[in-house]
Amino acid sequence: MKHSGWRKPTPGLGIAEQFAQAGERVAIPKTQAFVAVKRVGAHIGLKAGDMLLLDTLGAFTQAQDWEEGQRPIVWASNTYLMEQTGFSLSALKRHARRLAEIGVISFKDSPNGKRWGHRDADGRIIEAYGFDLSPLSARVEEFEQLQAELQAERELCQRLKRQITVARRMIRARIEAASHAALRGPWEHLSELFEALLDRLPRRNTGSETLSRLLAWFGELQERVEAAYLKAVRADEVVENTAETTEQISERTQEMDPREVITEPHILTTTELNPVTCNRSETEQAAGVVPNAPPDERVDRELEDWVAETRKKRGAALDLPTVMQACPEFASWARNMGGYLKDWGDLHRVAGQLRPMIGVSEHAWNLAQDRLGPQIATAALVLTFDKHCAGEVASPGGYLRGMVQKAGAGELHLERSFYGRLSEQAA
Repeated sequence: MKHSGWRKPTPGLGIAEQFAQAGERVAIPKTQAFVAVKRVGAHIGLKAGDMLLLDTLGAFTQAQDWEEGQRPIVWASNTYLMEQTGFSLSALKRHARRLAEIGVISFKDSPNGKRWGHRDADGRIIEAYGFDLSPLSARVEEFEQLQAELQAERELCQRLKRQITVARRMIRARIEAASHAALRGPWEHLSELFEALLDRLPRRNTGSETLSRLLAWFGELQERVEAAYLKAVRADEVVENTAETTEQISERTQEMDPREVITEPHILTTTELNPVTCNRSETEQAAGVVPNAPPDERVDRELEDWVAETRKKRGAALDLPTVMQACPEFASWARNMGGYLKDWGDLHRVAGQLRPMIGVSEHAWNLAQDRLGPQIATAALVLTFDKHCAGEVASPGGYLRGMVQKAGAGELHLERSFYGRLSEQAA
């Protein structure tokens, strides 16, 4: 940078002049240049006052100033710029200097330090001295690439935050469940570790590297909590089964009289029809109607009936693999929770367990099952869970209630959503 004798040259100003020379060799629309710099302004160190001055300078330029071979130079006086921005003279100089040091504008100084310029009859600048905005043209591609990287970083951070939130809720739910059930285990120690991790959560925006490290810690703690919980549940079941067996043996011992032992063959007398004589239609009907079947078994039958009905209506099989493939985030958590899901009954059970992790209230879940039936409610919750993890749904409870309302109006078509997600994955 040529030293005029009154402005002290710096490396930053020299680089800005290099950008200005490069900007003269390209044609970039003013709108594109300003959009690019505004999207990354905060990241490259520009403050609100800097952007205000940059906007004010940009208003003086014309479209032809941004063509190849031209330089958008502004020669407005300090007095006018102070009136337009509300800055004091010292503030105006400070903001202009920062814009130049960051490499957004350049100073094209006249020998006497005055700003002035002339345009020809076509409005093109013939000669001018002042604030040169050419560096913006040279750096548009750089700024757009930086903006894309920042956007990717933001999306990654949001995804990591959601995963941390899910892990936190899962850990808390397990510890609270163990406490309510009075299960034996190192719950106090695990609670201390959990609270220590919560204290390390950033209070402000932080990078994906830090969030990834935190997620790994929460994931490790979640595995320890899950292992302790399963161990405690199994131990508790063994104790209960042992107690029941002992009690049953004791009751039988008290009721039995050795003198009443019967050694004769026992003949069972029954009034039921011989199953062999039942025809096939009767057997199938009996298998389809099980009035005294356990609730879980009835749920399984309702879920399978729904799948069969969907196949008839849509001509496509909305089976368990299809649902799991369409919702990979849910599938991952479901397998961690329940292992291998062999049928829709397993899916219904795991969906109910994962429900609190996304903040869906028990009331909303019960309402969905009541209005939609357990089968459709299960599919709706699976879809809600996966969309929330993908950042498509901010309020899972509200989204689930919305689907209940759509179903009431006859506008709910879940199979379309599942197959639509599969199509997006294949695209």
